[in-house]
Amino acid sequence: MITAPKLRIEGYVIVSAEGCLADSNGVMPDVLKFKGDQQFFEGALDRAALIVHGRNSFEDQPNSPKRKRLWVTRHVAGLAPDPTNDNALLWNPAGASFEHACQAIGIGDGAAAIIGGPSVFEMFLDRFDIFWLSQAPHVNLPGGQPCFPGVPERSPQQILSDHGLIARETIELDAANEVSVTAWQRG
Repeated sequence: MITAPKLRIEGYVIVSAEGCLADSNGVMPDVLKFKGDQQFFEGALDRAALIVHGRNSFEDQPNSPKRKRLWVTRHVAGLAPDPTNDNALLWNPAGASFEHACQAIGIGDGAAAIIGGPSVFEMFLDRFDIFWLSQAPHVNLPGGQPCFPGVPERSPQQILSDHGLIARETIELDAANEVSVTAWQRG
């Protein structure tokens, strides 16, 4: 019997003025990288028990290889070992539940940090306990990859609100560039 993990589901993303997390090639450009946001992100991932991401979302930090992770992919039936990382499992949500994947990787409590991309965020929109939305209002990525399906027709904030999350605190991360992060918490 699979028991539900007691994980706090946390989302993390930084977006451009139009709500994009990557450029038109699906790459996070350097103009969307700010020291304060990167420090905030790295600290959060260091505290997380599990990282969940798609093929283009990853973090390149000293502790990255040490972190337990689920790599969301359609290239496996359900779950499979990641041949390049002993701390990772390849996970196809169509073939295995999140609870089963957590049990398989040995994580039952703590925080699960969901770091994207858009389809991975969408899977958890109704499960997030908190979503940390960082914004870089002076960065424009025309034709870029939106953080959620439905952006830019609706803002990331509207989508989070539509899924029962409420903006609580905002923290300034880079005053010169007006980059901040807002905690959107389950109401």
